[in-house]
Amino acid sequence: GGFAGGWVAQRVGGGSGGKGGDRAAASAASGHTAAAAAPSALAAPPLPSASVVSPTTNARGPSRAAKLRALLSRGRIISMPCCYDALTARLVERMGFELTFMTGFGVSAAHGYPDCQLVSYQEMLATAFSICSSLQDIPCFGDGDTGYGNSVNVKRTVRGYAQAGLAGIMIEDQVAPKRCGHTCGKAVVSFDEAVSRVRAACDARDEGPQDIVIMARTDARASEGLDEAIRRCQEFVKAGADITFLEAPLDEEEMLRYCREVPGYKMANMLPSGKTPILPERRLEEIGFAIAAYPLTLLSVGMRAQEQALQLLKDGQSTSALELDFEALKERVGFNAYYREEERYQDT
Repeated sequence: GGFAGGWVAQRVGGGSGGKGGDRAAASAASGHTAAAAAPSALAAPPLPSASVVSPTTNARGPSRAAKLRALLSRGRIISMPCCYDALTARLVERMGFELTFMTGFGVSAAHGYPDCQLVSYQEMLATAFSICSSLQDIPCFGDGDTGYGNSVNVKRTVRGYAQAGLAGIMIEDQVAPKRCGHTCGKAVVSFDEAVSRVRAACDARDEGPQDIVIMARTDARASEGLDEAIRRCQEFVKAGADITFLEAPLDEEEMLRYCREVPGYKMANMLPSGKTPILPERRLEEIGFAIAAYPLTLLSVGMRAQEQALQLLKDGQSTSALELDFEALKERVGFNAYYREEERYQDT
């Protein structure tokens, strides 16, 4: 059990731009430590900081990407509720979670659309800026969908997300327009095009100026089978991906096989009523996952509560039992912080 913390041997000296040796040296200098011991098939050197080409610190301390890399290097599974706007991101941080993820499903829903890539790159980017501005400390991944075009578009998307302040980005291999990984009608691009997208994303990371963690996702399980999905993830790691994500394995045995055969960090998607079984985080860690994502919890629970409140109003009943106290509401949306900041600049 336990996931392999760090990059696989192929990453050092491989990947994009022929800079593997420099990155390995940077990793040693950065002080990153490998995660908990793992089977030899999954053993890996420490995750490099990419500081040779992208700074990992600023005047206020480590960058968000560096914080994300440090979280991964601890060797413990990370619980990651997903957000879709500045308020939900702030709530995730307020409740003490160490990591969040800007979900494309949620952002699409907040714009009034299903997750079928009807929301544009610019709309996602604007949401990313809003989310990152609301967070005080924790890092956030961003859903980069297919990269919004060819491999050159992928590079622009990665750089834009990094400039917005996101610590990581997920790039996938679906045919555009993509759709939610647990819905029907999915198709994936060819193996070579999928790898090209990931290689371009890693080039954008390595060429800087901002560091960003690359998560490479495959949806090939649904249409091409588990063997092809695993083959793609293996090649994504060779191309330089920091993390892989095999979407929608059908049972625990498929999850085990994915973690056995693909080195490096991996994410599990915990979607109730989805295609993948919901497992306790302790079990996910034993299997070999580094991150447990909860993609729709805040959106789904929020919609249910709002529908309940609307039904009460429609029936002429009070919603008081469902509502926060007004003082608590003001605190959560930031009034108290604003008042404290305002007092700093009042004339004495």
